[in-house]
Amino acid sequence: MAFTPSGAKDDQPDADVLLELVRDHAAKLRPLEVQDPQTVKLTELVQVRRDIVDRRTQTLNQTTSLWKTYYPQALVLAGDLNTDLALDFLSRWPDLISLKAAPPATLKRFYHQHNARPAEVVAQRLAFIQQAEALTREESRVSVAVLQVRHLVDPLRAFRKHIALFDEEIKAAFRAHPEAALYRDLPGAGPPLAPRLCAAFGTLRTTYPDPASLQKNAGLAPVRVKNGHQLWTHWRWQAPKFLRQTFVEWAGQTVVYCPWAAHYYERMKKKGKKHAAILRALAFKWIRVLWKCWQDRKPYNQAAYLKQLSHRKSPNAVAATGP
Repeated sequence: MAFTPSGAKDDQPDADVLLELVRDHAAKLRPLEVQDPQTVKLTELVQVRRDIVDRRTQTLNQTTSLWKTYYPQALVLAGDLNTDLALDFLSRWPDLISLKAAPPATLKRFYHQHNARPAEVVAQRLAFIQQAEALTREESRVSVAVLQVRHLVDPLRAFRKHIALFDEEIKAAFRAHPEAALYRDLPGAGPPLAPRLCAAFGTLRTTYPDPASLQKNAGLAPVRVKNGHQLWTHWRWQAPKFLRQTFVEWAGQTVVYCPWAAHYYERMKKKGKKHAAILRALAFKWIRVLWKCWQDRKPYNQAAYLKQLSHRKSPNAVAATGP
């Protein structure tokens, strides 16, 4: 757009622009550096897994929405849709009419086979089934809804199977990564987020020569816009979504497992800041800490960092003396 304000596009003019950039602005270009094979594999694994999880969530929402239109009792009787119990329940009794026709002994056996063994809970569910009334008995509606449920159950089973396979692959790839030790014991990271943080940094130190470069690339550094006498700040619109999610989601977990992060969250909350804004700001702070650990190739030491906060008389140092 800078070279063609009209928005016109053609291969030859585009090639001419690229040639001009290489010929006249080479000093502003950086050579392409490729991450090591372990980082590339880990990055691909965690990104694909996230995509599968997002599609599973979409399918779960579709199924829940469908239940509410003709079979809301299943929300109570099957429980969490992301379980074998719920999927087997839907496959066997996709509507209330077929469920009420099932003998109590069959229902008891089904729940026992799926480890739902407390007698009181099973009795409550059987009583609930006996008293339940169908939301609709229109065959034209119910028959179509049943077909939809069966259509949705199959991909949900596939999601459960393949997410588990990806988890095993990610676990093995993370264990084999040369710098896994930097992320394995981070507060709140655990098996889901430690591999994602590892993939976010990689092993090329030249990729992010300073913390600000990563903060900007991840979309966590705010943007200041000045126009005449006006000045305002907004968040970055153009940023890798998955990378930003990784740091923000991890920041949310550190509020639970890290004292200074929890203290910072509470301070910002008292100031009236919104939850999402606090987590982005906290992720911004965490990148500075983790970038230093990454550059020095030393794992994060919480005790040492809390001591440093106290020495600097940081507002978050209160947490250093807390339990």
